[in-house]
Amino acid sequence: MIPNRYFATCPRGLEQLLADELAVVKAKSIKLTDGGVSFDGDWAVCYAANLHSRIATRILWQVARGKYLNEEDLFEAAYKLDWSAWFNVKNDFMVKVTGVKCPLKSLEFATLKIKDAVCDKFRLAVGSRPYIDTKNPAVRIHAYLAVDEYQFYLDTSGAALYQRGNRGASIEAPLRENLAAGILKLSGWQVGQPLLDPMCGSGTFLLEAAMVALDIAPGHKRSFAFEKLNNFEPAIWQKLKSQAAAKVKAVSFQKIYGSDIDLRAVRIAKRNLEEAGLLAAVQLSQFDIVDVPAPDGQGVLVANPPYGVRIGEGEDLALLYPKMAEALKRKFAGWHTYFLTNDLSMPKLMRLTPSKRTPLFNGSLECRLFEIKMVAGSNRK
Repeated sequence: MIPNRYFATCPRGLEQLLADELAVVKAKSIKLTDGGVSFDGDWAVCYAANLHSRIATRILWQVARGKYLNEEDLFEAAYKLDWSAWFNVKNDFMVKVTGVKCPLKSLEFATLKIKDAVCDKFRLAVGSRPYIDTKNPAVRIHAYLAVDEYQFYLDTSGAALYQRGNRGASIEAPLRENLAAGILKLSGWQVGQPLLDPMCGSGTFLLEAAMVALDIAPGHKRSFAFEKLNNFEPAIWQKLKSQAAAKVKAVSFQKIYGSDIDLRAVRIAKRNLEEAGLLAAVQLSQFDIVDVPAPDGQGVLVANPPYGVRIGEGEDLALLYPKMAEALKRKFAGWHTYFLTNDLSMPKLMRLTPSKRTPLFNGSLECRLFEIKMVAGSNRK
């Protein structure tokens, strides 16, 4: 039996971590590209990737690929496919087209042509057509257009995989869960090691770390688009879910600490942890980052400083960073600290030298993950 071909999307900069996760669920022919990883496997691999990947944004199943010159070619290519074999006419759908070096003048027109082809093919096959829903469709069709090649995919995930169903409330510009999970991985943090987020916001790092520590699959609470496809294999899915549920550890304190200067943020983080059933795994408090005490002699500190969002721009930051650095050097010697920011001048203003600068993207925003190993006194070489 020929395996299916898939493409898993992820935040740029985390492709290797995603490839490592896919290898664990027995994916084959794993190949990295900018913003994702292609791989082969049966449906069990696809279901497991959706259930267990902390890094992926979506898992897409490739249903066709070929050459094209214009929109008419895309219509013909989509019309050739037996869409009604894959999903029921009662399921509404949407088409999303992405182009890289695509010669077409309008991606909107290409989207319309593919959508028309799907509807026309349904009419021919079953005498009626599915409805369009661009907000919350049961089925998502993705088309990727390169210079002269198209690829059509059916989305097996549905809502983006970083939507774990854990974070009911959030504050301004929250960090996406899969990026937070990637940063935890890049930091080298190990379960049992103290972890502190001193700017915890709505608690994304804390939630992700608690789920890792307690062996909770990120997709355990949610449903997936593959469950609505005609070829869905419920017995395989039930087995995977049962195996994942059997691994979950009882909730207990995991040396995960969170604090924030903003009491509202602490309350929101508490509510999110409570609703996820993970509050007992984490210790929360209200502190300004310059006052927060080190909970242990060594550990990992991760932070996504609110670059200008909550503490004002320019001058305020220039004043805060040196104070922050001084407090960290004084209280956190022996800790490895990680800051995700799009403010590239941050280490210079902190007067600290990063040992690593990893380029990452928070959505479309280009950032750096600065690794700074804290030693007492100066950190400059």
